Amino acid sequence: MQILKTPEKTYLFLVSSLGFLSFSFLMSIPQYSQRDWIIIFAVAISILLLNYYTVLIPPKGNSLSMDSSIYLASLFLYGLHFTLLVLVIHTIIFAAFQRKIAWWKHVFNFSVYSLMIICAYYAFIFTSGSIGAIQIDNTLPYLICFFTYFTLNLLLVGLYFILAATENIINYFKEIIKETIATYVSTLVLSLVLVILMKNEELFGLFLFTCISFLLSLAFKQHFNLFKEVAEKANKDFLTGLNNHSYFKEILEKKVTAAKESDQPLSLVILDIDDFKKFNDLYGHIEGDHLLQVFCALLKTECDAANYFVARYGGEEFSIIMPNTNRHTAYSFMNELRKKVNDTYYKGVERLPYGCLSFSSGIAQCEKETYSISELLSKADQAMYAAKNQGKNLVQIYNGHTEYSFHPSHSLENALEELEFQLKIFLSKDVYTYRHSKRVYQYAVDFSRILNLSDHERKTLTLGAIIHDIGKIEIPRDILNKKGKLDPHEWEIMKMHVTWGKDIVSTNKKLEDLIPLVELHHERFDGKGYPYGLAGKSIPKLARILCIIDSFDAMTTERPYQKTKTFQEAILELRNCSGKQFDPQFIEPFIAMVTKLNSTV
Repeated sequence: MQILKTPEKTYLFLVSSLGFLSFSFLMSIPQYSQRDWIIIFAVAISILLLNYYTVLIPPKGNSLSMDSSIYLASLFLYGLHFTLLVLVIHTIIFAAFQRKIAWWKHVFNFSVYSLMIICAYYAFIFTSGSIGAIQIDNTLPYLICFFTYFTLNLLLVGLYFILAATENIINYFKEIIKETIATYVSTLVLSLVLVILMKNEELFGLFLFTCISFLLSLAFKQHFNLFKEVAEKANKDFLTGLNNHSYFKEILEKKVTAAKESDQPLSLVILDIDDFKKFNDLYGHIEGDHLLQVFCALLKTECDAANYFVARYGGEEFSIIMPNTNRHTAYSFMNELRKKVNDTYYKGVERLPYGCLSFSSGIAQCEKETYSISELLSKADQAMYAAKNQGKNLVQIYNGHTEYSFHPSHSLENALEELEFQLKIFLSKDVYTYRHSKRVYQYAVDFSRILNLSDHERKTLTLGAIIHDIGKIEIPRDILNKKGKLDPHEWEIMKMHVTWGKDIVSTNKKLEDLIPLVELHHERFDGKGYPYGLAGKSIPKLARILCIIDSFDAMTTERPYQKTKTFQEAILELRNCSGKQFDPQFIEPFIAMVTKLNSTV
């Protein structure tokens, strides 16, 4: 059968069938008076109106529809048959006016509401709830009825999206509960308010409730539009109209997280207008600002067409977030954009070195082991500087095996000298950590020579090795030098050294590439490490390598709180923990290296 071809279609058929069967079995039409019929149609029409005029709630535009308040109030006041009759009348009228909506959606919606209303009613009756006026004794039945109604709503609708593979089950329920719990509670309270209004004056009470809901809808719509307008202004760069730097960082964090969770590619571009300072010097800042506006208008048009997020990163630098785009597609897009920019004439650009408007850009693709947005930005930035160094008006893709300088004008020798100075602070507080860091550094130098690492990776690994424990400077001396096993609270303090180390290194922009090694060298391959419990290749490669080096030296040298192992015992421990604490691909090469070094001593 075609209708049962996919899981979601099978689910639609089963829920629709169950809803119709339940409705048909339980529905009966008692002898209603003319006034009763007027009330039934009035309630159905009120639901139609309030479905159209929903209450928009900032900041995300969640909407509060009053239809469920009316259905629940109808259940509490008139019972099951009355409410089901209201539902069927509302569905017929709504389907007649909304014929563009697929018929199966009307059927499914009707069935879901039928099941929700029926189950909520019997939950109310079985907990000794009584139909009619609001009673304090009905408090528990009201709550159970309400809980049943909305639990079914979450399950019946959510399972469809999950089966259709448009939602992750955990994310769906987490997001729904977080975003809508307040609106659900409001719905229950409003249903009780409606019962009170209708108990004495049914039509007037319903009319009053509908009017109040309508006015709330208009007021909240205006409030929401004002909120959106203010939020958009706060997120925009005044001069160019593009998204600003802070909003870009916020969106990048969300997009990177989403890309990792869905295992979809994401590329980041940093681009810089070539020789913009020269243009400003020639024609002044006012003309320079106008050139920026022209350039940004073109940039926005092209990025909007491709559904990319573009922002002003700072000065004449811009950033583009490209979801669902790998580095090669990003390269093609940026090269096409570069040519369009070259062909866009602006008065005065003929005096620039290339005789036209141009930019240099770097592309970095988010990988599973990408540690943070800072790392991604750093890679895109390095690729952009490489494009500048190769003559400008170029697009460069970041490649871990391509030689990049550690930082512009920041040589390995200068970096070592600076870090060595910081490391010597340990001499007065913790000689063990000083000596341990020096040994780990030497292991990193030797190991990086036999691994297939780029020059940039070698520099990062060796510099990270010498400073990886810098956070221990914040740990009290009595804990650092304690003889014997650390107490649980002391161990928690000791584990904080990775976070404190990150904070120390973060103060120096030239050393930002070292942050993952300082913060993550105690993460484990099996996800049982700290501080985040990252696992596998979600841990940056260099941090996985440093974990092995650091652990080996810690095992083979005297520590206050742990007995020393021999080289052979430590090698056995490395093998036993391969695939658990350590990345197995680096274990045997490291063992081969230390075995060779030990045999030559």
